Amino acid sequence: MARYFDVHPGNPQPRTIGQVVDLIRDGGLIAYPTDSCFALGCALGNQEGIDRIRAIRHLDDRHHFTLVCRDFAQLGQLVQINNASFRMIRSATPGPYTFILTATKEVPRRLLHPRKKTVGVRIPQHAVAQALLAELGEPLVSSTLLLPGEEEPMTQGWEIKERLDHAIDAVIDSGECGTEPSTVVDLSDGEPEILREGAGDPSRFR
Repeated sequence: MARYFDVHPGNPQPRTIGQVVDLIRDGGLIAYPTDSCFALGCALGNQEGIDRIRAIRHLDDRHHFTLVCRDFAQLGQLVQINNASFRMIRSATPGPYTFILTATKEVPRRLLHPRKKTVGVRIPQHAVAQALLAELGEPLVSSTLLLPGEEEPMTQGWEIKERLDHAIDAVIDSGECGTEPSTVVDLSDGEPEILREGAGDPSRFR
């Protein structure tokens, strides 16, 4: 059964955040809030956790996982960024945007798009997500918590616990989350291409 953590949305309790991070380090898979909607997340080296995300969401190997980062310095270690992309990402983060870029050797191969060798990266503007990332000290491998056959992500922590109780290890609930996933912008070819319009305003990349 998944553990249920009730966390303050603006001032997350350090003790609770520490318990969640211990669980992540022990190989746990969590559902947690971001500035767009709930996401599934696990540690970067957690192969079983990644497989569990694929199973829950019915994802194939062409799916772009997202590495959710605390800040730009962390993000810059994971992807190759030219000057133009740097300026675009810098102006939009933290916020509800995911950027597709060519990965560096720091990223495990099985997280990459098999043909393009790209990965998604993002810096959320959400106090709970930021507290988790700060305590963990490394990115979270994440994917939007959108179940197969459904049009919108779940917004309530108790509902996630009820439906995924035996599939995940913890639910972090800080109140209702949004239903729009992040806006996805592919910068891997130099020019921005909007792959998904979501919570972030896409007009800044047109």
